[in-house]
Amino acid sequence: MEQLYLNIKRFRELKNVTREQMAAKVGLSVSGYSKIERGEIDLTISRIQLISKVLHVDLDKLLNFDAAQIFNISNNSTVQSVAKAEIIHFNNDEVKDRYVKLLETEIERLKGGK
Repeated sequence: MEQLYLNIKRFRELKNVTREQMAAKVGLSVSGYSKIERGEIDLTISRIQLISKVLHVDLDKLLNFDAAQIFNISNNSTVQSVAKAEIIHFNNDEVKDRYVKLLETEIERLKGGK
């Protein structure tokens, strides 16, 4: 379940949606919504479905997305494989481009560049 909270945050960021926007769309305060992303509250199925709908992400992807399918990170400093990136299906090029940029930033951070 811990992965779900992280996936919600990742997809929200990829879609360039603020916490404030998400909170408003799911009927929570910003503080309440932030607790979701931090995994501090249990989510109901209906709330997960609503979040999935708001983010325009298939429920299955929200529940099962695992960045480890893309990266094999050893000692939290070296990215060993990016070749698996094509296993992810993106709804549009804009989301894909944002995700690639996010991954490039993460690679630089892991290399110690930022």
